[in-house]
Amino acid sequence: MAQQLSYLQHIRAILVLGLPLIGSHMAQIAIGATDTVMLGWYSAEALAAVTLAASSVFFPALLVGSGFAWAVMPMVAKAAAESDEVRIRRVTRMGFWLVLLFAAVLMPVMIWSKPWLVAIGQEPENAAAAQGYLRIAGWALIPGLLVMVLKGYLSALERTQIVLWVTIGAAVLNGVLNYILIFGNFGAPEMGLAGAAIASLVLHTASLVWLVLYARKHFPQHDLFTRIWRLDLPIFKEVWRLGAPISVTSFAESGLFAVSALMMGALGTLELATHGVALNLAALTFMVHVGLSQAATVRAGRALGAGEINDLKRGGRAAIVMSVVFAGVTIAIFLTIPEFLIGLFLSPDDPLKPEIVALGVGLMAMAALFQFADGAQVMALGLLRGVQDTKVPMLLASFSYWAVGLPVAWWLGFHSNLGPYGVWLGLVVGLALAGVTLMWRFWGRSGWQAELARAQA
Repeated sequence: MAQQLSYLQHIRAILVLGLPLIGSHMAQIAIGATDTVMLGWYSAEALAAVTLAASSVFFPALLVGSGFAWAVMPMVAKAAAESDEVRIRRVTRMGFWLVLLFAAVLMPVMIWSKPWLVAIGQEPENAAAAQGYLRIAGWALIPGLLVMVLKGYLSALERTQIVLWVTIGAAVLNGVLNYILIFGNFGAPEMGLAGAAIASLVLHTASLVWLVLYARKHFPQHDLFTRIWRLDLPIFKEVWRLGAPISVTSFAESGLFAVSALMMGALGTLELATHGVALNLAALTFMVHVGLSQAATVRAGRALGAGEINDLKRGGRAAIVMSVVFAGVTIAIFLTIPEFLIGLFLSPDDPLKPEIVALGVGLMAMAALFQFADGAQVMALGLLRGVQDTKVPMLLASFSYWAVGLPVAWWLGFHSNLGPYGVWLGLVVGLALAGVTLMWRFWGRSGWQAELARAQA
């Protein structure tokens, strides 16, 4: 049995893995934030449209499809701990298969999005603009999901720095292309919303090429892309069984925020635009928790493969404490300088700026409320995925988000005087319940304790 690590050693190991992942998630959010800022400077109408198209359709689709990529991560981590390189190849290939099938199913939903957006209460002008964006950017779902599988594969092999650099490169490329194509700089035509969509497609494709070349160069023994068209049914089923519940959980969570955006759209364009700004700020800090959570997934997967129950417990506690500390810092920032943060997303000359800032200050207070809850639920999910426990967490999370959080958001948003603040308060309730129940699952009811105890006996 390997020597057990101290808490400080666990913290160091989590940071070595987690900091590049946090940076890559920050860069990914920066891509969305860049779209929001530049289109906000372009026009309030373009800002509302990209909030609807990206926040409510494209990014939730990317997040849900990434469930299969997140299944690849603990499976590859466990296989790496067991030195099973053949299984690493088989798992990653079937991850590619599953995300491509998912993208094929979702593409029509994005290409013909205006009718169903109007049907669920969005203003026709916003729905038409959102459809125009998605008919270009929607194709980025294919390379985007393949990138997520490669990121999961490389993260499980503890090559998180390349994940960071690729995402930073994509963020820089997105900013440059947005500046050129949205506003028509350097002789390019002024394309507005369509320019942002083209930039999205280009950056996801470039990221895919970069990661494929890296994987082929540094891990030739895995031979990921030879005869990739051949179905490996047993492994396909394994990745599906682990990944489908993750995708449903991601759908439940992203759906909660997507529906909250639709609620804001029903309340008005001003509310929707402000929601987009506040959501981008909250999502930026949430990515720290996601990065720590994914590092915890890899560490837990490796501990599972090595049969080290005490290391798994200590690593879990260390990751949770780190998440709690960061949540406290975030709350202080959100409550002390909300006007400054919101103003970063708006043109000084925008006539709606005073109203957006006034509404946004209250929404930032709501976002501060759910920092601990959001961190707890994503950290618990990461640890549970590391020990390949996804079905029951799917049920617990879905119940918390949809059976509790969403009805509370709807009631407080439309049947009380709270309006948009009530919608966000409902998010707090759903996330808090998920955090409590998922932590209970990991520490009290999950089967990994008994499995590892048997392995040690």
